[in-house]
Amino acid sequence: MMTMHRPSKLAHVVYRSRRFADMLAWYGTVFGARVQHQNPAMAFLAFDDEHHRFAFIDLSVIDPEGSDQAPKPWVGVDHLAWTYATLDDLFETYTRCKAQGIEPYWCVHHGLTISMYYADPDGNQMEFQVNAFDSDEACNAYIRGPAMDANPVGVEFDPEEWLAAVRDGGSLDDFRVRTVHEPASPIRGAISELL
Repeated sequence: MMTMHRPSKLAHVVYRSRRFADMLAWYGTVFGARVQHQNPAMAFLAFDDEHHRFAFIDLSVIDPEGSDQAPKPWVGVDHLAWTYATLDDLFETYTRCKAQGIEPYWCVHHGLTISMYYADPDGNQMEFQVNAFDSDEACNAYIRGPAMDANPVGVEFDPEEWLAAVRDGGSLDDFRVRTVHEPASPIRGAISELL
């Protein structure tokens, strides 16, 4: 029997874009990514010790006669999910990005994760999340349990309400376990336009 080797982390994502400068600025603001290498047609960015987490290809250089007007297909990447270590880290990112005019289009407590969804200048969707439970075992038990059957999408929340509760002496950790399972949120983002 052959051994199955699995990836240990997300290495990088490559995007093709006609909004090259906007994309570099957005990823610099949201992720704190720095340009590792750039030439007229490509740029490589990182936000940690990895050589690059993002690469961008400037379609206005590679395909100058092309067009942005293409039908939205069902196939392709829906979103990338990035896990933060703590709710404090997630909400610090929310606050920092909001101050720069970048806000999530969907905030939802999935039960399994607390998630904020963003779209970059090209409409690529990012989920920034924190696991609602402290262990992989607890997360796996939740996803197999009745709460997931009852509401597999989640319940929307207002991050400003959560921050107000913290200012009033609460903790973000007070919100980790979802206690209200209704109303189930409709799916938001690019896929909702196809439904």
